[in-house]
Amino acid sequence: MEFSKGRITEYPFASKELNENIPILVYLPASYSPLYKYTLVIAQDGRDYFQLGRIGRTTDELINGGEIENIIIIGVPYKDVKDRRSKYHPQGSQHQAYIRFLAKELVPFLEQHFPTYQMGLGRALIGDSLAATVSLKAALQFPHTFGKVILQSPFVNNEIIDDVAAFEQPHLLSIYHVIGKQETEVKTTADKIEDFLTPNRELNIVMESKAFPYFYEEFEGIHTWTYWQPDLKRALKKMFPK
Repeated sequence: MEFSKGRITEYPFASKELNENIPILVYLPASYSPLYKYTLVIAQDGRDYFQLGRIGRTTDELINGGEIENIIIIGVPYKDVKDRRSKYHPQGSQHQAYIRFLAKELVPFLEQHFPTYQMGLGRALIGDSLAATVSLKAALQFPHTFGKVILQSPFVNNEIIDDVAAFEQPHLLSIYHVIGKQETEVKTTADKIEDFLTPNRELNIVMESKAFPYFYEEFEGIHTWTYWQPDLKRALKKMFPK
């Protein structure tokens, strides 16, 4: 089926928090107009979400079918595996600086350049694996800035579970959370084999006990885009219904 396609543009962004220039990817839907307001969706692993996840094409299809609201997707890419780990991992050397970059630099820049809903529920973070982890951490630290989070197979450790357990405003965050039933032996970028399923199940128990607005499901599959890509359609429909 043919449908109108949005466009993806790359913007150079100079971050003081990270002391580097980042090529930000911006998807605008085909019907984009500065006369309307849009929800922001900021994707960690940004280039992967456009290339491997095909999030732009999926969004085109859903918007044209009247299944989701109008959204602008921002892709924040990483330079390499080392850079990704330093920013996304809770113990990474740039982890807190990256979260400050998202909340205090990127959001103001986007709101200056695009017509957005300037409230928490008008901004979402999305990520897979460690990219999901930093998305959740950022939302927990800045719940008035980021009101929605899509977590695809996040890396979860005791710090993440403790942070969620200690969070006192669960009504501010709407969370979508999936994990694969076969994600018991995942080879990480640190060259280790880790069980992702068990800690994600523990996180689910804590999430449900806190009464977040929350969706959780375990899919039949492993820790790859083979499963995250088709899941995106449901994630977008659940989080951004028209």
